[in-house]
Amino acid sequence: MQIAPQGEADNVTDDLETELERCVIMPTMLSYRHSYHAGNHADVLKHLVLVQLLRYFNQKEKPYWYIDTHAGAGCFALDSIHAKKTSEFESGISRLWSHTDLPPEINDYLDQVKALNTSLLRRYPGSPLIALQLMRPDDRLRLFELHSTDFKLLCDNLRDAGRRVAIVQSDGFADLKSVLPPPPRRGLTLIDPSYEDKRDYVRVVAAVKEAQSRFPTGTCMIWYPLLQRGDAHQLPEKLKKIAPDWLNVSVAIKAPSADGFGMHGSGLFIVNPPWTLAELLRRTMPVMTDLLAQDDTAAFNLETGAT
Repeated sequence: MQIAPQGEADNVTDDLETELERCVIMPTMLSYRHSYHAGNHADVLKHLVLVQLLRYFNQKEKPYWYIDTHAGAGCFALDSIHAKKTSEFESGISRLWSHTDLPPEINDYLDQVKALNTSLLRRYPGSPLIALQLMRPDDRLRLFELHSTDFKLLCDNLRDAGRRVAIVQSDGFADLKSVLPPPPRRGLTLIDPSYEDKRDYVRVVAAVKEAQSRFPTGTCMIWYPLLQRGDAHQLPEKLKKIAPDWLNVSVAIKAPSADGFGMHGSGLFIVNPPWTLAELLRRTMPVMTDLLAQDDTAAFNLETGAT
């Protein structure tokens, strides 16, 4: 495993230059820790789709790279103080854990979680660990994480991965361009910020534009929250204008709160999705929505666009 220290963000120049300069100059918020939210409904949706994307990539012999701009700690203890404080996993992965009659695609995702557990659900894998479990010896992981504590945990959790993995303590938004295009010209990029800093919305759009410019055939998956604020509503629409071929799936698990605060669901915007993914989600999302629903307003949305 290759480990690199924190790097400096390069200036990005495009039609979002003014906003992006503010994002780079102002200090990045480092208060967010995914350990409070591990295994929640957003992780379930994100990792269900991630598993199927990696399965699709594995169908061809040619190697590929998995790139993660906000890699996190890699693995999370659900009996930790952080996880127990919010217990978000109880309305996420816990709702699937004891089921034996789920569609094969959902079972495939569950198998990745069960690989870390016995009969009891105590640990939850982050995206890098799920990728490592599914990728082949010639495939490579390139991971970015800025938070110093999570960077150290990520290195420890993936310490046995060998040379397949390179972990960099840096701003994944700024350093994404350093790994695009990947040498094998096959790759999956996950962009998964917390959005606690509203500038993340601007930086996501810029990162996707950068990725499309440098690696137009690459697949990119962007996670986003369902919130009542304008930035969250506008993000998928902005991304549709960048990507000629896309899929957008979201699930609302409950009605928005009366006070306008809090996340009531989440979504994934996928650039250059596999042609099989839309039909797969049409089969699985009704089941997923029923499992994750917190009231009778729960619903999913699936749309695609292609040239």
